Amino acid sequence: MTNYRIERASDADSLARKASETIAAQISLVLDQRDRCRIALSGGSTPAKAYSLLGQEHLPWDRVDVFLGDERWVAADDPSSNARMLRNTLFAEGPGASAMFHAVPTVELPDADASADAFAQLLTTICPGTPPVFDLILLGLGDDGHTASLFPGTEAPTIVDRWATVGRGKGLDRITLTAPVLSAAYQVMFLVSGAGKRQALEQLLDPAGSVDLTPAKLVQPASTVVVFADDPALNAS
Repeated sequence: MTNYRIERASDADSLARKASETIAAQISLVLDQRDRCRIALSGGSTPAKAYSLLGQEHLPWDRVDVFLGDERWVAADDPSSNARMLRNTLFAEGPGASAMFHAVPTVELPDADASADAFAQLLTTICPGTPPVFDLILLGLGDDGHTASLFPGTEAPTIVDRWATVGRGKGLDRITLTAPVLSAAYQVMFLVSGAGKRQALEQLLDPAGSVDLTPAKLVQPASTVVVFADDPALNAS
């Protein structure tokens, strides 16, 4: 059974600060022990503030390999591109700009399936282990219970023999890490903000909750999962 630890914040701004500080501390801890730190980050609007703060942290960023947990199959300059969001936040200016970013290949390849295959190969080149192991993965949680691009009722959550696959949901093909890779990370964190995520968060934390309805529950690392959540998401005042 997966263990969760809640890190509560009063609002979205406090949540972003707490998440960025914790991620920075984890990166520093890893780099005290190993030459490189490999992290995968969530896209979406919720973590953008945290990434802007994280990019100002004085860390040896040139020893950090940054991946995305999922990416829409769009050009890198498309407004919906997660890579574009990272370039405008974590890598925009300051120390974080010197990190090594391994973007998901997208429209430069013939189709989304080819992109998923190329991304899986990239993972095996950079990250040790079978499945590839990240030092830290930060995930979001959709109001429908998805994480990365593992959407309920689609094929992607069922894929266990590949490290990346195509997640088809909300009108766009997406390249996503699969559940075995998400579960292999040394440290997994979720970032959850807003009242709209309340029910999905309850399902994630419920030991009896269904993985079919809440694919985020498929993320089952050996270590305790840290959940950063603000009061609206936790139904607290």
